[in-house]
Amino acid sequence: MESHVRFWRVVLLAPPLLVFGLFVLWPLADSFRYSVTNWNGFSADAAFVGLENFRKIFTDGLFANAIVNSAIWMAAALVLPTGAGLALALLLDSGVRGAGVFKSIFYLPICLSSVVVGQIWIWIFQPDWGLLNTALSAASGETFGFAWLAKPGTALYAVIVAWSWQQTGLAMVIFLAGLTAIPRDLLEAAEVDGVAYLKQISHIILPMLRPATVVVIALSVINSLKGFDILYIMTGGGPFNSSDTLAMFMYDESFKKYKMGYGSAISVVLFVITLTIIFVYFKELKKMDEIYE
Repeated sequence: MESHVRFWRVVLLAPPLLVFGLFVLWPLADSFRYSVTNWNGFSADAAFVGLENFRKIFTDGLFANAIVNSAIWMAAALVLPTGAGLALALLLDSGVRGAGVFKSIFYLPICLSSVVVGQIWIWIFQPDWGLLNTALSAASGETFGFAWLAKPGTALYAVIVAWSWQQTGLAMVIFLAGLTAIPRDLLEAAEVDGVAYLKQISHIILPMLRPATVVVIALSVINSLKGFDILYIMTGGGPFNSSDTLAMFMYDESFKKYKMGYGSAISVVLFVITLTIIFVYFKELKKMDEIYE
């Protein structure tokens, strides 16, 4: 009987493991292999250059620019959707009228592809007839034609706004699920004792929302590190590399400049940064678990 169960475990696990190995592990191993070559993506041979690509990375001004932009992107991805999602969840959980309809409306953007979201926000940021400039013109009484996506100082932040708009619904739903697990009699007792709502949030709700917060932060970090498609659609990393993140920089070097070896080295660095962030995050999470035990 036990051998029969073991056999079916192997049979059922084999297809997903094969797909994972074929489309994740193999490309990952190839990235490491090509990172020490000067392969251009076309030639059959790739000359071994050792750590030359990695030495070039840390003296490349564009890489430093991409690191800074990635840090801004990740910080915004953590703060904006998380904060907005929590605020919406608290508002909708307070018994506001039509909460079900609002939940659907706020969750809708996450159901759209990043390509669609990017195109929507391109129209919103359009200099001549975009919704944002039209609203600003109506409010100020003057013609407002600012090119949000064409200015180095605003391009990255404009994409961050679009990204946050899409991701907020996911954070909201997770926080709403967390709020349903909080005992209502606890909040009612605090209200009877005259505890102000803001104190209820800081002393009762937020501590009890810790599991949901952990999930939201983890998903925000993962999604921000994967952020590429909406940047590619809205700015393509421009203007003048002002919205280049590590993912965009890797794509440009690999598929536009045909420096596949250098692009692979960038992907390895991104992989190491991602692993480091995840390791530190879970290490701190374990410390907090020990404190609360």
